[in-house]
Amino acid sequence: MKVFNLGCEHGHTFEGWFASADAFEEQSRNGLLSCPMCESGRIERLPSAPRLNLSGAQAPGGQASVSATGEGQRQPMAQPTAQQLQALWLKMAQHIERNTEDVGERFAEEARRIHYREAPERGIRGQATRDEARELADEGIDVMAFPMPVARKGPVQ
Repeated sequence: MKVFNLGCEHGHTFEGWFASADAFEEQSRNGLLSCPMCESGRIERLPSAPRLNLSGAQAPGGQASVSATGEGQRQPMAQPTAQQLQALWLKMAQHIERNTEDVGERFAEEARRIHYREAPERGIRGQATRDEARELADEGIDVMAFPMPVARKGPVQ
């Protein structure tokens, strides 16, 4: 199994898993690859470093990622990169997709039914207008907006 760092013309980066380098080349040639964020078909392989699994490895210079001052206070960690944030966003989208039912445009109606115990309690996702979301909030129904990837027609990868 080969894991390649890939990127689209819009700067989105992601991993692709392939049986071999030839399999990647063939899928690329045949237009079978697309960006999971924007569905762009212009995908290129990005440079990557080998992954080494070293137990007990430390950050360069022998320092841990989080350190404490002499008084025992923690110093803040570095801000995550755009690539790390994107990976977390995709992981959250995958979690939402796996653990909720898609009710589409019936979201506000179904959220009310669940809240007022007219339907079984469960996690749902779907679309609601800003006005519908505001009305739900006024009724004490908590909702959260989360932008799902454009390419969610199939499984989020």
